[in-house]
Amino acid sequence: MKKNVLISGGSGFVGNHLTNLLVSKGYTVSILSRSEKQNKEDVFYYKWDVAKQFIEEEAVLKADYIIHLAGENIAEKRWTAKRKAAIIDSREKSAQLLYMVLKKHYKKLDAFISASAVGYYGAVNGQEICAEDDAPANDFLGYACQKWEDSIDFIENLNIRTVKIRTGLVMGKNDGFLKKLVPLFKYRLGSALGSGKQYMPWIHIDDLCGIYLQAIVDNEMSGPYNAAVNDDTTNSIFSKTLAGIFGYSIWLPNVPEFILKMTLGEMSKIVLTGRRVSSDKIEETGFEFKFTNLENALKDCVKE
Repeated sequence: MKKNVLISGGSGFVGNHLTNLLVSKGYTVSILSRSEKQNKEDVFYYKWDVAKQFIEEEAVLKADYIIHLAGENIAEKRWTAKRKAAIIDSREKSAQLLYMVLKKHYKKLDAFISASAVGYYGAVNGQEICAEDDAPANDFLGYACQKWEDSIDFIENLNIRTVKIRTGLVMGKNDGFLKKLVPLFKYRLGSALGSGKQYMPWIHIDDLCGIYLQAIVDNEMSGPYNAAVNDDTTNSIFSKTLAGIFGYSIWLPNVPEFILKMTLGEMSKIVLTGRRVSSDKIEETGFEFKFTNLENALKDCVKE
């Protein structure tokens, strides 16, 4: 009998790719959705409403694994006090809802795998390479990721193997963080941001989905894992590489820091700061990245 994987946030960019991979590997997939959707072969939809703390419990009860991707997009809107609360609540309350059903029915899973982010290490610039045993940063990004991960610890207390995937910038074809950048660079309007020296820990969508699959099949995986290529890509290197793929050298000056701060407010930290992260722990599981070369990864994502 096929194993079932329940995905929260399964209708988004990562969820769609992950669903296709899991089905191709012989799993059935259940997706939690706020709207009614038609089931497909090996893909089943269940309704939930986190704000109302409602969920079709059958989705959890039939699951062998849960992959928790749900949460407000951290880079979608300015970080007002209300927005910050929504970002944290969307992650905490969705995890609490899943925990409630698991505990109520004494449901045992083979694993609970949750998204997190390299923002755990904070909005910083510098040469230091961040590893999984580092403390969370004392800023909003670090706080939000810590609260996100803390909400999963309740599930670990149910004696369920839990894995936390601290994800870098995810690139994919016509999606991910490239979605807004590619049109600018395609029409030769791209440039570096701020100093351009900020690191950009990136990962190709195929590798990210591969890490989630690794977390399913490797029973020894537990705790946090960085999901990003450990290289020296800065915003300037990234921008020059993407422009080169479209056949030109950047001619525009860097976008000034003050303009980004004026436009984005506190959220500008996402693009003006960065960090290097270690990939040693995930590679020690035997996982091998398909894309470690930035140019090759970008070419794969922007090819027609």
